[in-house]
Amino acid sequence: MPDELMDEKSYIEVRTQIEQKALSSLSQIGTLDELESWRIDILGRNGTVTGLLRGISDLPVDSRKEAGSEANSLKDVLTKAYKDHKADIENRDSIRTGNESGFSDVTLPGRNIALGSLHPTTAVVREICQVFESMGFQTIEGPEVELDTYNFQKLNIPKEHPARDMWNSLWIDRELADGSRPLLL
Repeated sequence: MPDELMDEKSYIEVRTQIEQKALSSLSQIGTLDELESWRIDILGRNGTVTGLLRGISDLPVDSRKEAGSEANSLKDVLTKAYKDHKADIENRDSIRTGNESGFSDVTLPGRNIALGSLHPTTAVVREICQVFESMGFQTIEGPEVELDTYNFQKLNIPKEHPARDMWNSLWIDRELADGSRPLLL
């Protein structure tokens, strides 16, 4: 702390000069290393602001309170300016490096999904269905092997109905555990 700081007015003038010089030098900084060096010189343990705070003890007792609040407000202003400038540099660096630093632009279009092709049998079945649909038929997909329950019983077709005869329905020759043959084509 310079010797000329013996009264409150000169102390406030020095505080204002330190603030102006620190903020102007801060605006010239472009890298995080330079910014850290600035922080150590201005806000560090042996920095300019710390020297200003230590010089409060050299002031008259009645002006220490005002000088202390001025010095603390200077420290707050410079600390906020340091944090803001650091955030600006980090944002600029992250935009410059792109996805390497975790930056992700969600507005970009997604990647195209590689599409496969249909199996030849599926392609032929679909073509045949289109031909029949163009002639007015409907295509309905379902299981190829059906249970007696779904084909006759749930439609209330009695067991003696002619549609259940062997020559009208193709029954699968497979017995279930109860001895019945309920599967048909």
